[in-house]
Amino acid sequence: MIFVFYSYMFFMKRFLFLIFVSTFWLFFVSDVNAQSKLIKAEPKTIKLDKEGFLKRVVDFENSPTQWKYLGDKPAIIDFYADWCGPCRRLSPILEELAEEYQDNIYIYKVNVDDNKEIAEVFGITSLPTIVFVPMTGNPSAGTGFLPKDILKRAVNEILLKTTEH
Repeated sequence: MIFVFYSYMFFMKRFLFLIFVSTFWLFFVSDVNAQSKLIKAEPKTIKLDKEGFLKRVVDFENSPTQWKYLGDKPAIIDFYADWCGPCRRLSPILEELAEEYQDNIYIYKVNVDDNKEIAEVFGITSLPTIVFVPMTGNPSAGTGFLPKDILKRAVNEILLKTTEH
């Protein structure tokens, strides 16, 4: 009888040890692996405040009536707000496009809540508003969520002046 009791205790100790090790693995080690997979690469889009906008896009303070793009590549400007659902849906698409076209265009993001003056100067009343800025000529804009294929077509036809077949 004593032998059975000791065998049972030995079994229980091993069982509890395995439970402890499994729990430790699940909560600590596997969580570290999951977190490392969730770490995202640096965003390719460029967030602009007023100062950055005046330097990179257009100096509307010194030239309020004239559009003169200051960049060295065509650009997309995303006027967005953190609370805007369509803006949040559009954001990962713009990140993908920024990576795809990183050598050809800039993709700027302007938070209208933090940069009310820029939004006011450009008459932004709907979100998201996407402005396509070619190297020459005037910019063109679209409002609302735009799917990736429409954005790519606009990049190719408006900004890069090519057609995709």
